[in-house]
Amino acid sequence: MKHGAAVAVIDALGTVTGWSEGARRLTGRPAAEVVGRPATELLAEGIPRDTRAALAGTVALRHRDGRRIDLSVTACPLAGPDGRPVGFVVTAEPPGTTLAAAAFEQASMSMSVFDLQQRYLRVNDAASKVMGVPEASLTGRFFPETVADAEYNRGFARHLRQVAETGRPVRYESFAGAPALNREHLWSIEMWPLHAADGELSGVAMAAFDNSEQYWARRRLALLNEATTGIGTTLDVVRTAEELVDILVPRYADFASVDLLDWVLGADEPPMMPDAGVVLHRIAHGSTREGNPGAAVRIGETYVYPPNSPPARALRESHAILGQAGEPEFVEWLEERNARSPEGRPYRQGVHSVVAVPLRARGTTLGVAVCVRSTHPDDYGPDDAVFAEELGSRAAVSIDNARRFARERTTALALQHSLLPRGLPGQAAVEVAHRYLPCGSLAGIGGDWFDVIPLSGGRVGLVVGDVVGHGIQSSATMGRLRTAVRTLADVDLPPDELLTHLDDLVTHLGAEDIGQEVAELGATCLYAVYDPVSRRLNLAAAGHPAPAVVLPGNAAESVPMSAGPPLGVGGLPFEATELVLPEGSVVALYTDGLIEDRGRDLDGATEELRRALGAPAASLDALCDGVLKAVLPDQHSDDVALLLVRTRALGADRVATWDVPPDPAEVAAFRQAAGEQLAAWGLDEAAFVTELVVSELVTNAIRYGEPPIQLRLIRDRALICEVSDASSTSPHLRRAHAYDEGGRGLLLVAQLTQRWGSRQTGRGKTIWAEQALPGT
Repeated sequence: MKHGAAVAVIDALGTVTGWSEGARRLTGRPAAEVVGRPATELLAEGIPRDTRAALAGTVALRHRDGRRIDLSVTACPLAGPDGRPVGFVVTAEPPGTTLAAAAFEQASMSMSVFDLQQRYLRVNDAASKVMGVPEASLTGRFFPETVADAEYNRGFARHLRQVAETGRPVRYESFAGAPALNREHLWSIEMWPLHAADGELSGVAMAAFDNSEQYWARRRLALLNEATTGIGTTLDVVRTAEELVDILVPRYADFASVDLLDWVLGADEPPMMPDAGVVLHRIAHGSTREGNPGAAVRIGETYVYPPNSPPARALRESHAILGQAGEPEFVEWLEERNARSPEGRPYRQGVHSVVAVPLRARGTTLGVAVCVRSTHPDDYGPDDAVFAEELGSRAAVSIDNARRFARERTTALALQHSLLPRGLPGQAAVEVAHRYLPCGSLAGIGGDWFDVIPLSGGRVGLVVGDVVGHGIQSSATMGRLRTAVRTLADVDLPPDELLTHLDDLVTHLGAEDIGQEVAELGATCLYAVYDPVSRRLNLAAAGHPAPAVVLPGNAAESVPMSAGPPLGVGGLPFEATELVLPEGSVVALYTDGLIEDRGRDLDGATEELRRALGAPAASLDALCDGVLKAVLPDQHSDDVALLLVRTRALGADRVATWDVPPDPAEVAAFRQAAGEQLAAWGLDEAAFVTELVVSELVTNAIRYGEPPIQLRLIRDRALICEVSDASSTSPHLRRAHAYDEGGRGLLLVAQLTQRWGSRQTGRGKTIWAEQALPGT
């Protein structure tokens, strides 16, 4: 018989001899008022004949408060020692409640009934299971006495009291533990008032539904969503691993670590995964324990997991591996870990579950993440393994992206450094200082470049350019353009003509690569030629910022010039600008990364550049550093190339010029004049070769050129001989036959000098030859 049921014992004379607590609750009559009195006094009307005959049926009783209550009763005869009936045991329930009572008892959710003083009246099987005690141990007890969780106790009791006082239902959620479940659960709790037939509030009913699985599923989903934005914020392998640990600890694990394979941190390709233990590098770990995290491996150290340990199996089998306390592999791994790191032994206490998940991206295993629980009450389960694999996959993609970015950045930087000038050639025209700063942004290395190109006649070509985009493609494009500029500069084209040819080249490259990304299109370039004899600077730009010039004793000013269209646009001419610069002028050529940045005022940055260029500096290199420090922000988003040149001048003491009449008879006189000039310069050792070169070049100009003809000797880092005439026909070498009278002059010049060539001028052409100075 169920404890708390309504039971009465009636003897053979119809007198009540027993009265249960359940009968008292059902009728409102205490035992003292009923026992010893006739049972018929409890009836509201007579007992139907069929009910009396069957000892079961519906009986109408009178409640103590006078109201009628219909009950389903069952009578069980009692036999005396001699076997004759001596009375009946009668059990009663409200009619039609047998099935409802069964539903209450067998409900999957926890259900309880309390009186208005928060004492248990009824508890179903699910509630007994949650509380860990049978209903008999709870019935009649005050609720706060049965729950140890003080916070949960206070909240639950407050809501019970609220329903009892207001008569209004309450619905809320509570995250708390359960005595018999050894873990925290999320309960959806509903409480509602119970009213008697007369409407009087007589109790409070409660139902609690366990939403823990849905709660943890939501928590895992929230972590995955957080990982989407919280992992991979930088293209840095170590920082990405740290972000993964921050997501895991403390919400998912009490300790978490990330170990990566050797090749991930280098430039090697992924090797085959061996069956034996593999060497891993500890990149990041975190713990809920302050101070000593309990890690057996320090960050930066290497470690080889035993082959049967969960981490090694996860690497080998390419899926998450669960380990629980008591399993041989788990125990072996934990023992090995504690033996390896005695100072971390306190971490051993309480460790009860581990999940190891491989970090795989694009079909390649990068490393392993290990999550351990000790103070967290729940063991890892299959759902946790699925979550760990999903989170590990997302983190692995970010780590692989960071690895690929680092590798591409290193390759692009190495390529760019190999293409940029390593050591600028010595020459007397200008003093040079330069800086190249690759950007640190996620976009990667750009295509900024610069060059200093020695030209004939002691002149020098100055180049600075910027290729659209970032990465290896931009670096390769930069190399193509730099080579093209050097090739075009070698034929001594003026700046505007050189850019026109370069623009045509870029257009042709774009036509050949239809449907593909062409990084040359939209590239910018500035090309300038400085002549130390005339002190003239000729320059033209293709969509590039104008340089700044600092004249001696003056403030820095931007050169007024037309920027022209970027390379590859076509259809518009490039305009050249000419300046005459005093000796000691400083010219600053730079790429737009120096002054342009997101959210930065261009005019303000340009003004900062001009102020920085005008600041006093001990050297041109120091001025370079000062400009970068003053103008660049701490984090610049684009590459920066800066080329500073200080002009020099070749005065009359280093240049000798003669006008040559078109008379072959005068050749000997100029040959002698050249010898005398070399003697004045103290270069007698070079006189013989120079006289032969002068003789050949002047003779060719008189014979094949047009007046006016001019001879010029320049003493620079080399000895330069130039002969100019008004003809635009360029000479070329040819092999003379045995009986030819001529055709050997230029061949002789080429063999006697270091290099020779010709260049077109505005009034014709100039043929030049250089020879090394004695002693160099």
